[in-house]
Amino acid sequence: MHGEYKVPGGKLVVVDVDVEDGVLRHVRVAGDFFLEPDEALEAVNRALEGAPADTDAAGLAARIEAALPAGTVMYGLTSEGVGIAVRRALAHATDWTDYDWQLIHEAPQPPALHMALDEVLTAEVAAGRRAPTLRVWEWGAPAVIIGSFQSLRNEVDPQGAARHGIEVVRRISGGGAMFVEPGNTITYSLSVPESLVQGLSFQDSYAYLDDWVLGALGDMGIRAWYQPLNDIATDQGKIAGAAQKRIVGPGGGPGAVLHHVTMSYDIDADKMVEVLRIGREKLSDKGTRSAKKRVDPLRRQTGLPREAVIDRMIASFRARYGLAQGKVTDEELARAEELARTKFSSPEWTARVP
Repeated sequence: MHGEYKVPGGKLVVVDVDVEDGVLRHVRVAGDFFLEPDEALEAVNRALEGAPADTDAAGLAARIEAALPAGTVMYGLTSEGVGIAVRRALAHATDWTDYDWQLIHEAPQPPALHMALDEVLTAEVAAGRRAPTLRVWEWGAPAVIIGSFQSLRNEVDPQGAARHGIEVVRRISGGGAMFVEPGNTITYSLSVPESLVQGLSFQDSYAYLDDWVLGALGDMGIRAWYQPLNDIATDQGKIAGAAQKRIVGPGGGPGAVLHHVTMSYDIDADKMVEVLRIGREKLSDKGTRSAKKRVDPLRRQTGLPREAVIDRMIASFRARYGLAQGKVTDEELARAEELARTKFSSPEWTARVP
């Protein structure tokens, strides 16, 4: 069995392993990481040899830590990363480059339709009728997007939203509220087979699916990192938030994962605090005193037009994994439009948590 895992912000770890009588055998760890001294690599292999095959990534990491020679230095590598690569090997996980990725980047669409497209396209990936897809959104109107489990009244000031003509929609994924305006926001979705994140914990899957965009930001001169559970941050502050939803495949079989990210290219902070009810507890948890200081826009950090930032992100993804131009099919669009009307525009869904 063969497993690969790129340590977020680090290097690729590759593991080849067999399972015999319920334990790991013939373990070989490799990769483009740096490790000193040389004998530390064999110590890693020995630590994993004979481990029960159902040991989780944390347990495998603990075995490695206990076996490393004194003074071992790892660069681009972690013991947990090796453990994750082993779990991915045992789960027969797939890799980004195993797929023919499609790009969808179409004209601006209403907020409710974006919610519906996420659900429809990810269900199509789960059913095996659509290739893994990167969809870059263009917003047709300003909106507040609340998480699946958030209280509507606790998150949104209805008078502020009405005064600024801002639509409120609820998405299918969890997480917090997002304030979006068409020219100020960059949003994308990944609809991927569940096998791409096999062997990863829920938290690790966020970092794994965000890693490509960290590289894209780095190419634009922004040192960004994944901040658990679902933020992308820089020295200047948060620039993006991610959310996920798992969709079960037909008959309860392997499904797909929706991973979407909203990035602040620019932001009208005064308007945001009039529309969102940003509680003191949330602000203190983020280590900030003012809602206006929680997000630092990409416009200031890159000095690039929004369209150029998007183009560079797409180019970075394409260079890593390949990316063919795709589109929403007529059938997918019809289903999404119906779902936008009957579900995502309905008061029952929007206020399902009042």
